[in-house]
Amino acid sequence: MIHKGSFTVVLDACVLYPFSLRDVLLRLAELDLYRPKWTDKINQEWVTNLGKEEGIDQESLERTVRLMNNAFPEALVTGYQKLIQAVDLPDPDDRHVLAAAIRVNADLIVTNNIKDFPEEELDKYDIEAQKADTFVHNLIDLDKQKCCEALRNLLNDLTDPPLSQKELLKRFRKVGLKKSSKLFEENC
Repeated sequence: MIHKGSFTVVLDACVLYPFSLRDVLLRLAELDLYRPKWTDKINQEWVTNLGKEEGIDQESLERTVRLMNNAFPEALVTGYQKLIQAVDLPDPDDRHVLAAAIRVNADLIVTNNIKDFPEEELDKYDIEAQKADTFVHNLIDLDKQKCCEALRNLLNDLTDPPLSQKELLKRFRKVGLKKSSKLFEENC
């Protein structure tokens, strides 16, 4: 059984943007509900994609990566590159994510591209893939009090412009956190 804070999770690039999804995932990690992991390549991927889609200035995105790495100094995975060739995934561009997960003995990969991480391949390494909504929902089930604290912390920091809990949960639903938003609403 996995206990809160005792499991390691590789966050795929697709869950590190949009910002509201990244914010809630990192707020939950701040409260030791899990140990987040990523690589420079994962960060480069979400920064590039977000920069293209939203037209956000590259310097601002790179600052966000630096802040993430400073806030979670143990999150940056290195030394995984030799493992890339050993894994087989439908999309070869995702092999680095699984290689990083193997390198740190991760329990989970949180990704919204579940089809790119087939269970039969992940089972070889005792790793599971979960969508962000499932992952956050499970964390709320695991520790409602800390998850509500994470939500309050996020709301307190959103001051430009300030958001109500209702508005933030609406944003969560827009980024795919439908079940989690409902559970947050019921418990916080």
